Amino acid sequence: MAPPSKDAPINVVGAGIFGLSTALHLARRGYKNVTVFDKQPYDTTLYSYLNGCDAASADMNKIIRSAYGSQTEYQELTFEAIQVWRSWNDELATGKDLPPGLDKHDKVFYNCGSLYMADGDVIPAFELATIKTMEECGHKDSQFITTDATHARIAESRGQGFALDPFKRKERGKGYLGVLDSTGGVAVADKACRFALHRARKYGAKFVLDPVAGAFSSFVKDAQGKTTGIKTKDGSTHTAALTIMACGGWTPSLLTQLDNLCETTAGSVFMYKIPRDSPLFDRFSPEAFPTWIWKMRDGAEGGLYGFPRDDNGYLKLGYRGTKYTNPQPQPDGKERSVPITRWTEDSQLTQVPSQAKKVLASFVAEYLPELNEESIDVELTRMCWYTDTFDNHFVVDHVPGDEGLFVATGGSGHAFKYLPNIGNWVVDVLESVGEERPAIKAWKWRALGEGKPINVLMEGSTGARALGNVSMSEKRDPVAVGESKL
Repeated sequence: MAPPSKDAPINVVGAGIFGLSTALHLARRGYKNVTVFDKQPYDTTLYSYLNGCDAASADMNKIIRSAYGSQTEYQELTFEAIQVWRSWNDELATGKDLPPGLDKHDKVFYNCGSLYMADGDVIPAFELATIKTMEECGHKDSQFITTDATHARIAESRGQGFALDPFKRKERGKGYLGVLDSTGGVAVADKACRFALHRARKYGAKFVLDPVAGAFSSFVKDAQGKTTGIKTKDGSTHTAALTIMACGGWTPSLLTQLDNLCETTAGSVFMYKIPRDSPLFDRFSPEAFPTWIWKMRDGAEGGLYGFPRDDNGYLKLGYRGTKYTNPQPQPDGKERSVPITRWTEDSQLTQVPSQAKKVLASFVAEYLPELNEESIDVELTRMCWYTDTFDNHFVVDHVPGDEGLFVATGGSGHAFKYLPNIGNWVVDVLESVGEERPAIKAWKWRALGEGKPINVLMEGSTGARALGNVSMSEKRDPVAVGESKL
């Protein structure tokens, strides 16, 4: 399918990671009429959840890891991204042409490492496959077994010794077997989105970020059913040669062709507030503490992950052991899961499932007892709404039967790390460049084939993961919509 001309109007719906990166790279590669629409006023809120934002990309931090088992397509995509993450840090450090709210001391990436904890005395097959694949691809000495003396010496020499046993398990007489991905770390999500937005504008992309003028209302179609633009909630029509849907958790309900390929699911997020005068403030800093993953493939009793504390002292832990849904009746009579956010005015806004709270409390008692010892409690909770595919691969392709409509979604909880480079790949797909690359082939429009899916989708309101059937904990959200805490 031929790409639009460089002068043709292109609509991008959504200013999260997929939309931002796509707009940036379209404009960088010479497309002169790119406009991004989003209902969230990111110029005011600066992508900060604490300042009223509510989207998966509008967050404090995200994990960066290149450890992907035998999936070299994502492994190498991450190495490509990390190069750009480092260059963005370097660009910020110059102090020139800075995005709003950032200065030359800010970073968007900390190479503090990403630790997978084995929670036992056997390294799981996925991590063993990662070590093997890394060595075969020329990335020797990038993955360190925490209890291996040689690996420990290398990590120490690189300044990452702290990441081998960040929970001080050894001195407590407990096991600390795991694998440290030394290439990874943490992306500072809100600052990174601000940086990408600023860069996209420098290249000429336009943004309409407004609760009415930027809010998608409907598609505009011609007599043959081809998409020729969108309408926004202010009643305006925006004609375009191509419309790219990159709406994060809203994409499956706005683009119903994604039924059974994508579904909106929620992770449960807990944020502890570390006082600046606490000794834990330095201990959990991104210079001294890694990102981590615990029993991510072990079902409802596992699936935890976490971060160093951020600038404001928030220590964020997340739960994805169960991927919750919010099925709601849609205009066509079907049920689809939709996000519950500050934009939906739902009573469950800041509640999290009791199961998530139980798993988290057990982990904290065992791995982070100092939080309890210092009476540091959870200050803020939220549900973070992602878009899962049945196989955890993204969807980057034209919508079948509609040459005017394209989709970039299905991040499945692991896309943010590609903010700097995924848009370049999206433009490659549009221009039919490198179609035989494994990643691009994996991202094509598809249907469930043989074999067991990684994610079971669209179980509906009777499913066990539907929030209406789940015991919920109390609310914890001291931040009012639009109330700045920065």
